[in-house]
Amino acid sequence: MEQLNIFGDTLPPVSLPSNLMEYHQKIFDAEESRTFMETFIHTVPWEQKTATMYGKEIITPRLMAWYGDTGKDYAFSGTKYDPIPWTDELLKIKLVTERIAGISFNSVLLNYYRDGNDSVAWHSDDEYELGINPVIASVSLGQARRFDIRHKADHQNKYSITLEDGSLLLMKGDLQHNWEHRIPKSTKPLRERINLTFRVIHH
Repeated sequence: MEQLNIFGDTLPPVSLPSNLMEYHQKIFDAEESRTFMETFIHTVPWEQKTATMYGKEIITPRLMAWYGDTGKDYAFSGTKYDPIPWTDELLKIKLVTERIAGISFNSVLLNYYRDGNDSVAWHSDDEYELGINPVIASVSLGQARRFDIRHKADHQNKYSITLEDGSLLLMKGDLQHNWEHRIPKSTKPLRERINLTFRVIHH
């Protein structure tokens, strides 16, 4: 897998096991990505939610929206999301993603990172509704951002990958149970990014 390196510069690059992650570059070209971005920025009913992290209530440092099949609500960090019906653009991205993943998804979480100040803290997508060893397909549009991964039992066992415009990252195996991930803040001036994580909700 390309562009996956351990933090720092004292150790050589190392690949994360393919049973945990797959990285696919350019599943959408720059023009497609830009069109999707403009549409989502101006049409999605973005919300900034209050979440519970480590026992404290915080305002999420990004905007969010939940889409999916009827009845596929989702609860995490103390907040429940009822799905908004699929749009044509989301269904197009979903179809391409499903062809690569070999899985039919029934929901998607959209995250809108407006600049380098927007982020997501260390967490795992291990909610009950996702089942055991869920496959989550993460599509990135816009600004490339660093994606960090670390093992829950050993924080020195950690990796970083740059999620590029138009790329797909498949997270699978026991990644959500034994690892956690984040998008860190950046002091560099960054452009807008939208991330779509397609999921299968089990009720």
